[in-house]
Amino acid sequence: MRRLAAALAGLALLLSGCGAAGDTSAYTWGWYILNPLTDKGASNLSFLLAGIGLTVGLSVAAIVVSVLLGVLLALSALSSVRPLRLLSRGYVEVFRAIPLLVLLLWVYYGLPMLTGLQFGAFAAGVISLALSDAAFEAEIFRAGIQSVAKGQREAAQTLGLSGRDTFRFVIFPQAIRTILPALGNQFVYVLKMSSLVSVIGLQELTRRANELNVTEYRPLEIYTALVLEYLLLILLTSWGVRRLECRMASAPR
Repeated sequence: MRRLAAALAGLALLLSGCGAAGDTSAYTWGWYILNPLTDKGASNLSFLLAGIGLTVGLSVAAIVVSVLLGVLLALSALSSVRPLRLLSRGYVEVFRAIPLLVLLLWVYYGLPMLTGLQFGAFAAGVISLALSDAAFEAEIFRAGIQSVAKGQREAAQTLGLSGRDTFRFVIFPQAIRTILPALGNQFVYVLKMSSLVSVIGLQELTRRANELNVTEYRPLEIYTALVLEYLLLILLTSWGVRRLECRMASAPR
């Protein structure tokens, strides 16, 4: 938190000197609203940063559910059972075609009327993000599994491994190495798309920025800070994915 606050303060100092000297039409920056050295600025900054936990938690929960569902859909797409293949293909085509915001609004407002179950903003966000992302995850996993050489399966059968063990110990580990960059991109995508959940009231980063702007009415400063928050989250996520790629690349095969 302290490092993030320092980064925001540094950005404020950098941008405060962007106006040309003597130019009366230059924008007057109001970074005092996010100045961690004042009580009001520290309070506003803490209010913004408090949304990080919900943003990350929402994204992680959604990506876990979407990966599990994506694996099931990929296996269905590769199944010899035609109805399963058709079901998987239909799911992928439908959910890739529905805009995420539309799906989110339908899950939050429409699905309770259909099922009688009332979802909170967090649950509706996880469901919507997971359903949408699973369609992309399914295609990623399908391509990764199909990329494993046929000889690997034949060698596993020669060793007496069952179909389940062949997939678990031979096919899936090799597929993961291939598709890890794509999975990392999808996590970044989910992290960014989580901002849409602000429209149904979840107090994540974007919602808090909107609410702070209503009270302070300094949109440039507040949304610049919001951009920086997402930028740091995405950079940290990308760094973590690259580290994982390096570790898996150096692991014995």
